[in-house]
Amino acid sequence: MKKRKTPTWCWFIVLCVSVFVFSLAGFKILFWHQDNKDTAKQIDDLEDEVKTTEVEAPAEETMVNAPENQTPDNDYWNYIKLPLINVDFNELKKKNSDTVAFLKVNGTNINYPVVQTNDNSYYLTHSYDKQKNDAGWVFLDYRNDINNLSQNNVIYAHGRYDSTMFGSLKNVFKNKWYQNTDNYVLHLSTPTYNSLWQIFSVYKIPTETYYITTSFGTTESYQKFLTTIQSRSELKFNATVNTNDKILTLSTCYNDKEKVVLHAKLIKQQAK
Repeated sequence: MKKRKTPTWCWFIVLCVSVFVFSLAGFKILFWHQDNKDTAKQIDDLEDEVKTTEVEAPAEETMVNAPENQTPDNDYWNYIKLPLINVDFNELKKKNSDTVAFLKVNGTNINYPVVQTNDNSYYLTHSYDKQKNDAGWVFLDYRNDINNLSQNNVIYAHGRYDSTMFGSLKNVFKNKWYQNTDNYVLHLSTPTYNSLWQIFSVYKIPTETYYITTSFGTTESYQKFLTTIQSRSELKFNATVNTNDKILTLSTCYNDKEKVVLHAKLIKQQAK
């Protein structure tokens, strides 16, 4: 019995499909590299232009929601002695009027202005210069008000493989990051105040909406939220949290199915 030959037209279709798939993949790689290049240039320009200075702020005048007991196992009492950072927003506002803050996370590459618009989608596909760019930018949840903090204030960015945006947030799971306790704080500067936040929880979790809830109807529901997010932490921090605290949440992708989440509480604030 003769072996049936595959018709020539079948091979032609396979070839066309293969060429299309490889071409599409090639274009995606080119676009990804171009997005990275454009983002890197903006970051370099911002580093040259943004004026960031340390500001000494007396702890007794700037501490927020101090624990009732001054126990040595609560790092709050060490961190409130740290200086704040101050950022000049004049040039940033000229570049992008959506700028609401500047975020610095020790032990990562996160050292960026934060923007905000009327939705949580625009800056997923637009860069700081508002040009189309799939690298996106760092942005505050549209439900939050930087000048009137919610119980939970959420900042998002893409977890880029080149470690830009929140790509380096994964560093928190590395021993090198965890072993340096200087990394357990975040600096947030805005046009009206400078602030310091103490990290109390970091974890990976399948995509959900619970941890990005911004406000709670009752004290009991907020306490349940705080208990839940602190118990999720994959690392142990010497920090206490209660319903008088304001929370800052950083969120990014860990992979296609999971998010990296970091929670910190406001411990120090000084008006400009």
